[in-house]
Amino acid sequence: MLHLTKVAFGITSVEHLAERLATRAEAGELFLTTRFLPKRHEEIAGAGSLYWIFKHQLIARSPIVRFGEAEGGRVAIHLGPDFQLVEARPKRAHQGWRYLEAGDAPADLGGGASGLAAMPPSLVGKLAELALI
Repeated sequence: MLHLTKVAFGITSVEHLAERLATRAEAGELFLTTRFLPKRHEEIAGAGSLYWIFKHQLIARSPIVRFGEAEGGRVAIHLGPDFQLVEARPKRAHQGWRYLEAGDAPADLGGGASGLAAMPPSLVGKLAELALI
């Protein structure tokens, strides 16, 4: 399985990213546009996720449903409505998207004994910024 990473540009907090994606999903199909179709798109569509980078950390993921066409000859990356926080992991910022191998992807924050899944996204984001999780 293969994933993509992307900087959450213009986002002020983890909670802000979650709200923005939820608002866009309510308004219709949720997608991002890019200039080029990833060469390995067949490995990603329906199985991979878009991992969001915020303040040099991988902090969350959105499932990639499919790739399609967008206006102006661009490519649409269609995302599922699920927004899953992940264990924060350092990741340099970059332009556009980059591949992320499944073995290098951070684990989802689960219920478990840690209790992180029950915390508000803003608190999880703050703890990740401080490298406490």
